[in-house]
Amino acid sequence: MSDPTSTRDRAAPIGVFDSGLGGLTVVRALSRDLPLEQIVYLGDTARLPYGTKSAATVVRYALQSADVLLRHGIKYLVVACNTASAHALPTLRERLPIPVLGVVEPGARLAAEVTGTGQVGVLGTLGVVASAAYPRAMQQIRPELAVFGQACPLLVPLAEEGWLHHPVTRQVVAHYLAELQAQAGPVETLVLGCTHYPLLRQVISEQAAIVFGGAVRLVDSAEAAAAAAVAELSSRGLLAVERRAPDRFMFSDVSRFTLVAERFLGRPLGTAEHADL
Repeated sequence: MSDPTSTRDRAAPIGVFDSGLGGLTVVRALSRDLPLEQIVYLGDTARLPYGTKSAATVVRYALQSADVLLRHGIKYLVVACNTASAHALPTLRERLPIPVLGVVEPGARLAAEVTGTGQVGVLGTLGVVASAAYPRAMQQIRPELAVFGQACPLLVPLAEEGWLHHPVTRQVVAHYLAELQAQAGPVETLVLGCTHYPLLRQVISEQAAIVFGGAVRLVDSAEAAAAAAVAELSSRGLLAVERRAPDRFMFSDVSRFTLVAERFLGRPLGTAEHADL
């Protein structure tokens, strides 16, 4: 890679990929914090979800997505998928010629910083919970923390269906939180360990207060990743100095996702491009 402080590299886009649409919550946070940056997003909607795939499959998919984004001349890659961050980050960092950020490390770091002496719960996909990536990352910072994972496989389809305040969603969230409470007891902090979950933040917060008997601090891995990206791009001299191009959005299957994507992004999507993976 050329000198990272060159004008050409500062003007290059940020690449973001996810297994589907949840990573658009990361794009939303990045766009708010870095308004001069162009973002090129790739959602592997043809092969979602990653959360039920083997680690080897997730690594292969992540490398393929990264390769597509590298062809667009990106200066920085954000892995906006908790499952891919848990399984593929070391391989991506080893093989790619640019800096790579995952969403697990920033979310885990923030949770470790804000948690007092209580228990920490992590809501995530089957793959994220099975990987134990969040407990491992948090306990590297604070070994005394007790971290418990709870797989919530139904929350992704509920978020994509737009059932953000539906009674069924409340029941499902309450069920998962009750399972977490049974294994962990009172929880002080909850990590939203899937980028779909910020859309369900309100119902998760409300149900957590009921299940755990009081307010629970929520940590949004998408927000934490955006803050980490700002810090790293600044330290590397890679921040854009002017806005040169609009964001681009690519999907491996564009047939039915536009309206749902705009819900995650919080603004009109524009043209959805097809990407071969």
